[in-house]
Amino acid sequence: MQAPSVGGVMLPRGNGEAIRLSRGASLTDFAEKINANPASLVAVMMNLGEMVTATQSVTDETLQLLAGEMNYTVQIVSPEEEDRELLGSFDLEFGEDEGSEEDLVVRPPVVTVMGHVDHGKTRLLDAIRKTNVIAGEAGGITQHIGAYQVATEVNEEDRKITFIDTPGHEAFTAMRARGARSTDIAILVVAANDGVMPQTVEALNHAQAANVPIVVAVNKIDVEGADPTKVRGQLTEYGLVAEEFGGETMFVDISAKQGQNIDSLLEAVILTADASLDLRANPGQDAQGISIESRLDRGRGAVATVLVQRGTLRVGDTMVVGDAYGRVRAMLDDNGNNVAEAGPATPVQVLGLTNVPGAGDNFIVVEEDRTARQIAEKRAARERNAAFAKRTRRVSLEDLDKVLKAGEVQQLNLIIKGDASGSVEALESSLLQLDVGEEVDIRVLHRGVGAVTESDIDLAMGSDAIVIGFNVRAAGRAAQMAEREGVDVRYYSVIYQAIEEIEAALKGMLKPEYEEVELGTAEIREVFRSSKLGNIAGVLIRSGEVKRNTKARLLRDGKVIAESLNIVGLRRFKDDVTEIREGFEGGINLGNFNDIKVDDVIATYEMREKPRV
Repeated sequence: MQAPSVGGVMLPRGNGEAIRLSRGASLTDFAEKINANPASLVAVMMNLGEMVTATQSVTDETLQLLAGEMNYTVQIVSPEEEDRELLGSFDLEFGEDEGSEEDLVVRPPVVTVMGHVDHGKTRLLDAIRKTNVIAGEAGGITQHIGAYQVATEVNEEDRKITFIDTPGHEAFTAMRARGARSTDIAILVVAANDGVMPQTVEALNHAQAANVPIVVAVNKIDVEGADPTKVRGQLTEYGLVAEEFGGETMFVDISAKQGQNIDSLLEAVILTADASLDLRANPGQDAQGISIESRLDRGRGAVATVLVQRGTLRVGDTMVVGDAYGRVRAMLDDNGNNVAEAGPATPVQVLGLTNVPGAGDNFIVVEEDRTARQIAEKRAARERNAAFAKRTRRVSLEDLDKVLKAGEVQQLNLIIKGDASGSVEALESSLLQLDVGEEVDIRVLHRGVGAVTESDIDLAMGSDAIVIGFNVRAAGRAAQMAEREGVDVRYYSVIYQAIEEIEAALKGMLKPEYEEVELGTAEIREVFRSSKLGNIAGVLIRSGEVKRNTKARLLRDGKVIAESLNIVGLRRFKDDVTEIREGFEGGINLGNFNDIKVDDVIATYEMREKPRV
């Protein structure tokens, strides 16, 4: 039934019924659901004070506002539901084991190691894998997600365990949470000398929210002040009661540095899995799983580390991972060896995808390349619409302090490029969680894997965005273009440095930059010795001017002999002066520094705050 609404625009009135829409839907999508003219919805939005075109992706809040005005309710379909419906349209299902009970076989447990940033998580994985991961990492923390499989022996039976290596810094909260969702068991590493720390509780909460069993590794039992019993007592407060205290949680005292009791920890993981979980999968079906990490390799193209959760992935299979797809050209295990197939709970690197998928994207094997392409394109379109729904306002990092002082509400636009999708996602998540009050918001316009490109600079130019390069640099002409157009490109190799700088800028506390400005140079023509003042340099000012109480350095034969000297005294004949200009002679006293010779040069300078433009 037609009924008048805002501004006299005629449109259908609902009875409170629910309309299902995806993220980033447009007014045209809404109009199709209620059999209305999109132009009428545009008019309604104008009456509500919103300028929106019919085909523009709009925010969830805008859809809710419009629906409420027309007596409808809007249900925003979650990404998981959208994906399930999308796969269902191709007669595909994700997350289900096909076949009967007889088709299921036991698979290895998938384990995530969690814990405080410096409690030895990486060193534990290092001890387990017998390789050194720490050496090549900036800041001593794991920057990327990887997946590794190890073998152990329990009750004279060979067993395998798959480890997902998530980063250890608190900045990677989102990645750690995703790691818990994709795993069967969590190992919580707690240092015996430190005890429970805030990040320990954070990791514990993620594991418990994912409803996975926990094995506690009490590390650093070999250091002074280690008290494993104290750790057991502290964790009791969080619901982890050790078996020796009558609980169900296995605690293992280890020293990752010394390699002590590592086998006992692996045994505890297997025993916990056998007691608490029914880990079985059908290796005979088409493979399904999750993308753990991905990156762009210059020689091999897109390289994705995937964890097969059910079925068997084979070279030659056609797979779709998030919005990437392709035929598996080659597979490598965690040691870099080529493999022909990978069964349930096996991590492999996959080559042959069209582009770099996101960390945490689901993958599924399909029969035809055409099907994979269609699924990937629809997923990509869905993500684009969701991104377009976010509003953009122009502001730059260097202008941010002025904007805040002017009392304007603004938004900081960022473009994030990194060497791996997991790091990019974690950096984005951490920046979006920065709490700096209501004055300014952060919006990530674009994120991607690989070098900073000219298209990134183009996007930054059009939206006053800051480009962040994490372990990558500007490629080709992009660096020259950024310099020419004045685009701010910032490079980082440790993630929390990027977070701290952006937070400082958002709070208007970006430290001023200083640059050295040369004032003048003086050539020593004669050295006068004074019992009271020490050596006095008789000089001729060669360039600029020399001022009292400024900094100076002494050069001899073109080499710097002394830095950070002070011009303590300055004289013209018998008069004390504050400055001597070019072409004039005078005397300079460098305070306690007396190692001066004829023909030495005194170069004076001062540090001035660099203006931000």
